[in-house]
Amino acid sequence: MPDLFNQSASEPVVTGPRPLADRLRPQKLSDVIGQSQVLGPDAPLGVMLSSGSLSSLVFWGPPGVGKTTIARLLADETDLHFVQISAIFTGMPDLRKVFEGAKIRRQNGQGTLLFVDEIHRFNKAQQDGFLPHMEDGTILLVGATTENPSFELNAAVLSRSQVLVLERLDNDDLEKLAKRAEAELDRRLPLDARARGQLLDMADGDGRALLNLIEQVAAWKVDTDLTPEQLAKRLMKRAAKYDKDGDEHYNLISALHKSVRGSDPDAALYWYARMLEGGEDPRYLARRLTRMAVEDIALADPQAQGICLQAWETYERLGSPEGELALAQAVIYLALAPKTNAGYAAYKAARVAAKSTGSEPPPKHILNAATSLMEDQGYGAGYAYDHDAEDGFSGQNYFPDTMERPKFYDPVDRGFERDLKKRVDYFAKLRAKRNG
Repeated sequence: MPDLFNQSASEPVVTGPRPLADRLRPQKLSDVIGQSQVLGPDAPLGVMLSSGSLSSLVFWGPPGVGKTTIARLLADETDLHFVQISAIFTGMPDLRKVFEGAKIRRQNGQGTLLFVDEIHRFNKAQQDGFLPHMEDGTILLVGATTENPSFELNAAVLSRSQVLVLERLDNDDLEKLAKRAEAELDRRLPLDARARGQLLDMADGDGRALLNLIEQVAAWKVDTDLTPEQLAKRLMKRAAKYDKDGDEHYNLISALHKSVRGSDPDAALYWYARMLEGGEDPRYLARRLTRMAVEDIALADPQAQGICLQAWETYERLGSPEGELALAQAVIYLALAPKTNAGYAAYKAARVAAKSTGSEPPPKHILNAATSLMEDQGYGAGYAYDHDAEDGFSGQNYFPDTMERPKFYDPVDRGFERDLKKRVDYFAKLRAKRNG
Protein backbone atom coordinates (compact mmCIF):
# COMPACT_ATOMS: atom_id res chain seq x y z
CA MET A 1 0.00 0.00 0.00
CA PRO A 2 1.55 3.40 -0.92
CA ASP A 3 2.06 5.59 2.10
CA LEU A 4 2.06 9.33 2.66
CA PHE A 5 5.28 10.90 1.36
CA ASN A 6 6.74 7.67 -0.06
CA GLN A 7 8.94 9.03 -2.85
CA SER A 8 12.67 9.40 -2.25
CA ALA A 9 14.85 12.19 -3.61
CA SER A 10 16.68 9.69 -5.82
CA GLU A 11 13.57 8.88 -7.85
CA PRO A 12 12.99 10.68 -11.17
CA VAL A 13 11.13 13.97 -10.99
CA VAL A 14 7.56 13.73 -12.26
CA THR A 15 6.75 16.60 -14.60
CA GLY A 16 3.00 15.96 -14.87
CA PRO A 17 0.37 16.87 -12.29
CA ARG A 18 1.32 15.59 -8.85
CA PRO A 19 -1.13 14.94 -6.01
CA LEU A 20 -0.83 17.23 -3.03
CA ALA A 21 0.28 14.38 -0.78
CA ASP A 22 3.15 13.67 -3.17
CA ARG A 23 4.24 17.33 -3.27
CA LEU A 24 4.28 17.61 0.52
CA ARG A 25 6.44 14.57 1.28
CA PRO A 26 9.07 15.50 3.89
CA GLN A 27 12.68 15.41 2.82
CA LYS A 28 14.08 14.87 6.32
CA LEU A 29 12.87 13.33 9.56
CA SER A 30 12.59 16.70 11.28
CA ASP A 31 9.86 17.64 8.76
CA VAL A 32 7.64 14.70 9.79
CA ILE A 33 4.53 15.90 11.62
CA GLY A 34 3.66 14.06 14.84
CA GLN A 35 5.21 10.84 16.19
CA SER A 36 7.49 12.65 18.64
CA GLN A 37 7.20 9.56 20.89
CA VAL A 38 9.45 7.69 18.42
CA LEU A 39 11.30 10.52 16.63
CA GLY A 40 12.20 12.83 19.54
CA PRO A 41 15.84 13.19 20.71
CA ASP A 42 15.24 10.87 23.67
CA ALA A 43 12.78 8.62 21.81
CA PRO A 44 13.81 5.22 20.37
CA LEU A 45 14.60 6.34 16.81
CA GLY A 46 16.26 9.54 17.99
CA VAL A 47 18.57 7.58 20.25
CA MET A 48 19.32 4.96 17.56
CA LEU A 49 20.23 7.60 14.98
CA SER A 50 22.39 9.63 17.37
CA SER A 51 24.30 6.50 18.36
CA GLY A 52 24.53 5.18 14.79
CA SER A 53 23.03 1.81 15.70
CA LEU A 54 19.76 1.35 13.84
CA SER A 55 18.11 -2.03 14.46
CA SER A 56 15.32 -3.86 12.66
CA LEU A 57 11.94 -2.29 13.40
CA VAL A 58 8.23 -2.92 13.21
CA PHE A 59 6.01 0.15 12.88
CA TRP A 60 2.54 -0.51 14.29
CA GLY A 61 -0.12 2.10 13.67
CA PRO A 62 -3.21 3.15 11.69
CA PRO A 63 -3.10 4.22 8.03
CA GLY A 64 -1.87 7.65 7.05
CA VAL A 65 0.48 8.35 9.96
CA GLY A 66 3.77 8.16 8.03
CA LYS A 67 5.05 4.60 8.43
CA THR A 68 6.51 4.43 4.91
CA THR A 69 7.71 8.02 5.09
CA ILE A 70 9.73 7.43 8.23
CA ALA A 71 11.19 4.19 6.86
CA ARG A 72 12.33 5.92 3.65
CA LEU A 73 13.86 8.83 5.53
CA LEU A 74 15.64 6.42 7.89
CA ALA A 75 17.33 4.90 4.85
CA ASP A 76 18.40 8.38 3.71
CA GLU A 77 19.72 9.25 7.18
CA THR A 78 21.79 6.05 7.40
CA ASP A 79 22.95 5.80 3.75
CA LEU A 80 21.15 2.49 3.28
CA HIS A 81 19.66 1.42 -0.03
CA PHE A 82 15.88 1.59 0.30
CA VAL A 83 13.79 -1.30 -1.02
CA GLN A 84 10.02 -1.32 -0.58
CA ILE A 85 7.75 -4.31 -1.02
CA SER A 86 4.17 -5.07 -0.07
CA ALA A 87 3.25 -8.38 1.53
CA ILE A 88 0.02 -8.30 -0.48
CA PHE A 89 1.79 -8.53 -3.86
CA THR A 90 5.06 -10.30 -2.96
CA GLY A 91 5.66 -14.05 -2.98
CA MET A 92 8.66 -16.21 -2.12
CA PRO A 93 10.27 -15.90 -5.60
CA ASP A 94 10.13 -12.09 -5.26
CA LEU A 95 11.61 -12.28 -1.77
CA ARG A 96 14.50 -14.42 -3.01
CA LYS A 97 15.31 -11.77 -5.64
CA VAL A 98 15.20 -9.05 -2.99
CA PHE A 99 17.56 -10.99 -0.71
CA GLU A 100 19.93 -11.76 -3.59
CA GLY A 101 20.09 -8.08 -4.53
CA ALA A 102 20.76 -7.15 -0.90
CA LYS A 103 23.62 -9.70 -0.75
CA ILE A 104 25.24 -8.17 -3.84
CA ARG A 105 24.95 -4.65 -2.42
CA ARG A 106 26.44 -5.88 0.86
CA GLN A 107 29.43 -7.34 -0.99
CA ASN A 108 29.88 -3.94 -2.62
CA GLY A 109 29.84 -2.21 0.76
CA GLN A 110 26.26 -0.93 0.95
CA GLY A 111 23.53 -2.09 3.29
CA THR A 112 19.84 -2.49 2.48
CA LEU A 113 16.83 -1.23 4.41
CA LEU A 114 13.98 -3.48 3.37
CA PHE A 115 10.60 -1.93 4.06
CA VAL A 116 7.75 -4.46 4.12
CA ASP A 117 4.30 -2.90 4.06
CA GLU A 118 1.45 -4.96 5.54
CA ILE A 119 4.05 -7.39 6.91
CA HIS A 120 1.37 -9.17 8.94
CA ARG A 121 -0.02 -10.58 5.68
CA PHE A 122 3.03 -12.80 5.22
CA ASN A 123 2.51 -16.34 6.49
CA LYS A 124 4.82 -18.06 8.99
CA ALA A 125 7.06 -19.58 6.33
CA GLN A 126 7.48 -16.25 4.57
CA GLN A 127 8.24 -14.47 7.83
CA ASP A 128 10.78 -17.17 8.73
CA GLY A 129 12.51 -16.44 5.42
CA PHE A 130 13.66 -13.05 6.75
CA LEU A 131 15.48 -14.46 9.78
CA PRO A 132 18.85 -15.57 8.32
CA HIS A 133 19.17 -12.33 6.34
CA MET A 134 18.38 -10.26 9.42
CA GLU A 135 20.89 -12.19 11.50
CA ASP A 136 23.82 -11.91 9.07
CA GLY A 137 23.17 -8.23 8.35
CA THR A 138 22.12 -8.67 4.71
CA ILE A 139 19.00 -6.58 5.39
CA LEU A 140 17.77 -4.22 8.03
CA LEU A 141 14.07 -5.03 8.19
CA VAL A 142 11.46 -2.33 8.76
CA GLY A 143 7.96 -3.76 8.76
CA ALA A 144 4.71 -1.82 8.82
CA THR A 145 1.42 -3.18 10.12
CA THR A 146 -1.98 -1.95 11.19
CA GLU A 147 -2.53 -5.13 13.21
CA ASN A 148 -1.20 -6.07 16.64
CA PRO A 149 2.29 -7.55 16.05
CA SER A 150 1.95 -9.74 19.14
CA PHE A 151 -0.75 -11.72 17.36
CA GLU A 152 0.28 -11.40 13.72
CA LEU A 153 4.10 -11.72 13.65
CA ASN A 154 6.30 -14.67 14.51
CA ALA A 155 8.00 -14.56 17.88
CA ALA A 156 11.35 -15.03 16.12
CA VAL A 157 10.83 -11.91 14.00
CA LEU A 158 9.66 -9.91 17.01
CA SER A 159 12.65 -10.99 19.09
CA ARG A 160 14.98 -9.55 16.43
CA SER A 161 13.06 -6.29 16.04
CA GLN A 162 11.90 -3.36 18.09
CA VAL A 163 8.19 -2.57 17.86
CA LEU A 164 7.43 1.15 17.66
CA VAL A 165 3.84 2.37 17.96
CA LEU A 166 2.86 5.21 15.62
CA GLU A 167 -0.21 7.13 16.74
CA ARG A 168 -3.04 8.65 14.77
CA LEU A 169 -2.50 12.35 14.19
CA ASP A 170 -4.38 14.62 16.57
CA ASN A 171 -6.12 17.77 15.36
CA ASP A 172 -3.13 19.97 16.23
CA ASP A 173 -0.95 17.82 13.96
CA LEU A 174 -3.60 17.85 11.24
CA GLU A 175 -3.82 21.66 11.48
CA LYS A 176 -0.05 21.91 10.93
CA LEU A 177 -0.44 19.69 7.88
CA ALA A 178 -3.33 21.82 6.62
CA LYS A 179 -1.21 24.98 6.91
CA ARG A 180 1.59 23.33 4.95
CA ALA A 181 -0.94 22.42 2.29
CA GLU A 182 -2.23 26.00 2.11
CA ALA A 183 1.34 27.27 1.76
CA GLU A 184 2.00 24.80 -1.05
CA LEU A 185 -1.27 25.76 -2.79
CA ASP A 186 -0.59 29.45 -2.10
CA ARG A 187 -4.15 30.06 -0.92
CA ARG A 188 -6.26 29.46 2.15
CA LEU A 189 -9.10 27.00 2.25
CA PRO A 190 -12.55 28.58 1.74
CA LEU A 191 -13.88 27.38 5.11
CA ASP A 192 -15.02 29.19 8.23
CA ALA A 193 -13.46 28.18 11.55
CA ARG A 194 -16.10 25.56 12.41
CA ALA A 195 -16.00 24.03 8.91
CA ARG A 196 -12.22 23.88 9.10
CA GLY A 197 -12.48 21.97 12.36
CA GLN A 198 -15.04 19.67 10.78
CA LEU A 199 -12.64 18.97 7.90
CA LEU A 200 -9.95 17.92 10.37
CA ASP A 201 -12.47 15.66 12.12
CA MET A 202 -13.38 14.07 8.79
CA ALA A 203 -9.75 13.03 8.32
CA ASP A 204 -10.01 11.00 11.54
CA GLY A 205 -6.30 11.15 12.37
CA ASP A 206 -5.19 10.16 8.84
CA GLY A 207 -2.78 12.67 7.27
CA ARG A 208 -3.10 11.24 3.78
CA ALA A 209 -6.88 11.43 3.97
CA LEU A 210 -6.70 15.07 5.08
CA LEU A 211 -4.53 16.06 2.13
CA ASN A 212 -6.93 14.33 -0.25
CA LEU A 213 -9.84 16.24 1.31
CA ILE A 214 -7.94 19.54 1.15
CA GLU A 215 -7.18 18.97 -2.52
CA GLN A 216 -10.89 18.58 -3.20
CA VAL A 217 -11.86 21.66 -1.18
CA ALA A 218 -9.15 23.83 -2.76
CA ALA A 219 -10.52 23.08 -6.23
CA TRP A 220 -13.98 24.47 -5.44
CA LYS A 221 -14.98 27.78 -6.96
CA VAL A 222 -16.69 29.61 -4.09
CA ASP A 223 -16.96 33.30 -3.23
CA THR A 224 -17.44 33.00 0.55
CA ASP A 225 -16.26 30.68 3.28
CA LEU A 226 -18.32 27.54 3.59
CA THR A 227 -20.15 26.59 6.79
CA PRO A 228 -20.09 23.11 8.31
CA GLU A 229 -23.50 22.39 6.82
CA GLN A 230 -22.35 23.39 3.34
CA LEU A 231 -19.15 21.36 3.73
CA ALA A 232 -21.12 18.29 4.78
CA LYS A 233 -23.23 18.51 1.60
CA ARG A 234 -20.15 18.66 -0.63
CA LEU A 235 -18.00 16.03 1.14
CA MET A 236 -18.98 12.58 2.28
CA LYS A 237 -17.82 11.70 5.76
CA ARG A 238 -15.12 9.04 5.76
CA ALA A 239 -16.24 5.63 6.92
CA ALA A 240 -14.98 4.86 10.40
CA LYS A 241 -11.86 2.70 10.52
CA TYR A 242 -13.20 -0.62 11.72
CA ASP A 243 -12.19 -4.17 10.92
CA LYS A 244 -14.49 -6.81 12.37
CA ASP A 245 -11.57 -9.25 12.49
CA GLY A 246 -8.84 -6.83 13.51
CA ASP A 247 -7.53 -4.82 16.44
CA GLU A 248 -10.22 -2.15 16.27
CA HIS A 249 -12.90 -4.79 16.78
CA TYR A 250 -11.28 -6.01 19.99
CA ASN A 251 -10.37 -2.51 21.16
CA LEU A 252 -13.94 -1.27 20.87
CA ILE A 253 -15.59 -4.28 22.48
CA SER A 254 -13.09 -3.90 25.32
CA ALA A 255 -14.07 -0.23 25.64
CA LEU A 256 -17.77 -1.16 25.70
CA HIS A 257 -17.26 -3.89 28.29
CA LYS A 258 -15.18 -1.70 30.58
CA SER A 259 -17.64 1.20 30.28
CA VAL A 260 -20.46 -1.12 31.37
CA ARG A 261 -18.33 -2.48 34.20
CA GLY A 262 -17.51 1.10 35.19
CA SER A 263 -21.24 2.00 35.41
CA ASP A 264 -21.01 4.71 32.73
CA PRO A 265 -24.12 4.39 30.51
CA ASP A 266 -23.13 7.32 28.27
CA ALA A 267 -19.70 5.89 27.45
CA ALA A 268 -21.19 2.41 27.03
CA LEU A 269 -23.78 3.73 24.55
CA TYR A 270 -21.06 5.60 22.67
CA TRP A 271 -18.90 2.51 22.14
CA TYR A 272 -21.97 0.43 21.31
CA ALA A 273 -22.89 2.99 18.64
CA ARG A 274 -19.30 3.12 17.36
CA MET A 275 -19.35 -0.62 16.76
CA LEU A 276 -22.69 -0.45 14.96
CA GLU A 277 -21.45 2.44 12.80
CA GLY A 278 -18.43 0.32 11.92
CA GLY A 279 -20.68 -2.47 10.64
CA GLU A 280 -20.51 -4.85 13.60
CA ASP A 281 -23.07 -7.65 13.68
CA PRO A 282 -25.64 -6.78 16.39
CA ARG A 283 -25.88 -10.49 17.24
CA TYR A 284 -22.24 -10.44 18.29
CA LEU A 285 -23.01 -7.45 20.52
CA ALA A 286 -26.05 -9.24 21.97
CA ARG A 287 -23.87 -12.22 22.88
CA ARG A 288 -21.23 -10.02 24.46
CA LEU A 289 -23.82 -8.07 26.45
CA THR A 290 -25.17 -11.34 27.82
CA ARG A 291 -21.65 -12.28 28.83
CA MET A 292 -21.30 -8.94 30.65
CA ALA A 293 -24.50 -9.66 32.53
CA VAL A 294 -23.16 -13.03 33.64
CA GLU A 295 -19.62 -11.88 34.39
CA ASP A 296 -19.98 -8.38 35.88
CA ILE A 297 -23.55 -8.03 37.17
CA ALA A 298 -24.34 -11.64 37.92
CA LEU A 299 -26.28 -12.21 41.14
CA ALA A 300 -26.13 -8.56 42.19
CA ASP A 301 -29.06 -8.22 39.75
CA PRO A 302 -30.37 -11.60 38.58
CA GLN A 303 -32.71 -9.83 36.14
CA ALA A 304 -29.80 -8.51 34.07
CA GLN A 305 -29.24 -11.75 32.22
CA GLY A 306 -32.95 -11.99 31.38
CA ILE A 307 -32.96 -8.39 30.15
CA CYS A 308 -30.12 -9.23 27.75
CA LEU A 309 -31.78 -12.38 26.48
CA GLN A 310 -35.06 -10.53 25.95
CA ALA A 311 -33.24 -7.75 24.07
CA TRP A 312 -31.48 -10.39 21.95
CA GLU A 313 -34.79 -12.08 21.15
CA THR A 314 -36.37 -8.71 20.35
CA TYR A 315 -33.55 -7.98 17.91
CA GLU A 316 -34.06 -11.36 16.24
CA ARG A 317 -37.75 -10.57 15.75
CA LEU A 318 -37.37 -6.93 14.66
CA GLY A 319 -33.98 -6.94 12.96
CA SER A 320 -32.06 -3.74 12.21
CA PRO A 321 -32.39 -0.90 12.85
CA GLU A 322 -35.36 -1.18 15.22
CA GLY A 323 -33.99 -4.15 17.15
CA GLU A 324 -30.76 -2.27 17.85
CA LEU A 325 -32.73 -0.03 20.22
CA ALA A 326 -33.58 -3.04 22.40
CA LEU A 327 -29.87 -3.85 22.66
CA ALA A 328 -29.14 -0.20 23.47
CA GLN A 329 -31.59 -0.37 26.36
CA ALA A 330 -29.85 -3.51 27.59
CA VAL A 331 -26.56 -1.57 27.49
CA ILE A 332 -28.07 1.14 29.70
CA TYR A 333 -29.55 -1.40 32.12
CA LEU A 334 -26.25 -3.23 32.49
CA ALA A 335 -24.29 -0.03 33.02
CA LEU A 336 -26.61 1.09 35.82
CA ALA A 337 -27.04 -2.31 37.47
CA PRO A 338 -25.15 -3.13 40.70
CA LYS A 339 -21.91 -4.93 39.94
CA THR A 340 -20.24 -8.03 41.34
CA ASN A 341 -17.71 -10.54 40.13
CA ALA A 342 -18.03 -12.72 43.21
CA GLY A 343 -19.69 -15.55 41.29
CA TYR A 344 -17.09 -15.34 38.52
CA ALA A 345 -14.22 -15.38 41.03
CA ALA A 346 -15.84 -18.30 42.90
CA TYR A 347 -16.20 -20.27 39.67
CA LYS A 348 -12.55 -19.73 38.72
CA ALA A 349 -11.37 -20.69 42.21
CA ALA A 350 -13.51 -23.83 42.11
CA ARG A 351 -11.99 -24.78 38.75
CA VAL A 352 -8.48 -24.37 40.16
CA ALA A 353 -9.37 -26.54 43.17
CA ALA A 354 -11.01 -29.17 40.97
CA LYS A 355 -7.93 -29.34 38.77
CA SER A 356 -5.60 -29.86 41.72
CA THR A 357 -7.83 -32.43 43.52
CA GLY A 358 -9.43 -34.05 40.50
CA SER A 359 -9.00 -37.65 41.71
CA GLU A 360 -10.50 -37.24 45.18
CA PRO A 361 -13.77 -39.20 45.58
CA PRO A 362 -16.88 -37.71 47.20
CA PRO A 363 -17.40 -38.69 50.87
CA LYS A 364 -19.23 -42.02 51.02
CA HIS A 365 -22.14 -40.69 53.07
CA ILE A 366 -23.41 -38.64 50.10
CA LEU A 367 -23.13 -41.50 47.62
CA ASN A 368 -26.19 -43.55 46.64
CA ALA A 369 -26.02 -47.24 47.52
CA ALA A 370 -27.56 -48.62 44.35
CA THR A 371 -26.53 -52.21 45.11
CA SER A 372 -26.04 -54.31 48.24
CA LEU A 373 -22.31 -54.39 47.53
CA MET A 374 -22.17 -50.61 47.55
CA GLU A 375 -24.17 -50.57 50.75
CA ASP A 376 -21.66 -52.98 52.30
CA GLN A 377 -18.92 -50.59 51.26
CA GLY A 378 -20.54 -47.83 53.32
CA TYR A 379 -22.16 -45.89 50.52
CA GLY A 380 -24.84 -43.60 51.97
CA ALA A 381 -24.02 -44.54 55.56
CA GLY A 382 -24.60 -41.64 57.92
CA TYR A 383 -26.22 -39.37 55.35
CA ALA A 384 -28.40 -36.74 57.00
CA TYR A 385 -31.51 -35.83 55.02
CA ASP A 386 -31.57 -32.04 55.30
CA HIS A 387 -35.35 -31.72 55.17
CA ASP A 388 -35.55 -33.74 58.36
CA ALA A 389 -32.91 -31.64 60.12
CA GLU A 390 -33.60 -28.62 62.32
CA ASP A 391 -33.93 -25.49 60.17
CA GLY A 392 -33.75 -27.78 57.12
CA PHE A 393 -29.96 -27.79 57.37
CA SER A 394 -27.75 -30.65 58.51
CA GLY A 395 -24.37 -28.94 58.23
CA GLN A 396 -22.66 -32.12 57.10
CA ASN A 397 -19.55 -32.16 54.90
CA TYR A 398 -19.93 -32.43 51.13
CA PHE A 399 -16.26 -32.08 50.13
CA PRO A 400 -13.81 -34.99 49.76
CA ASP A 401 -12.75 -36.32 53.15
CA THR A 402 -9.09 -35.43 52.54
CA MET A 403 -9.84 -31.88 51.43
CA GLU A 404 -9.90 -28.96 53.81
CA ARG A 405 -13.09 -26.98 53.39
CA PRO A 406 -12.44 -23.99 51.08
CA LYS A 407 -14.48 -20.82 50.61
CA PHE A 408 -15.11 -19.95 46.98
CA TYR A 409 -18.13 -17.66 47.04
CA ASP A 410 -17.75 -14.37 48.89
CA PRO A 411 -20.71 -12.17 47.89
CA VAL A 412 -20.44 -8.38 47.94
CA ASP A 413 -22.66 -6.04 49.91
CA ARG A 414 -24.39 -4.68 46.78
CA GLY A 415 -27.67 -5.39 45.04
CA PHE A 416 -29.28 -8.76 45.52
CA GLU A 417 -25.96 -10.21 46.64
CA ARG A 418 -26.46 -8.27 49.86
CA ASP A 419 -29.27 -10.73 50.65
CA LEU A 420 -27.18 -13.67 49.46
CA LYS A 421 -24.34 -12.57 51.72
CA LYS A 422 -26.70 -12.75 54.69
CA ARG A 423 -27.65 -16.29 53.71
CA VAL A 424 -24.00 -17.34 53.28
CA ASP A 425 -23.16 -15.95 56.72
CA TYR A 426 -26.26 -17.57 58.24
CA PHE A 427 -25.41 -21.04 56.93
CA ALA A 428 -21.75 -20.64 57.90
CA LYS A 429 -22.72 -19.93 61.50
CA LEU A 430 -25.25 -22.77 61.53
CA ARG A 431 -22.68 -25.15 60.03
CA ALA A 432 -20.19 -24.22 62.73
CA LYS A 433 -22.88 -24.77 65.38
CA ARG A 434 -23.91 -28.16 63.96
CA ASN A 435 -20.31 -29.32 63.80
CA GLY A 436 -19.28 -27.78 67.13
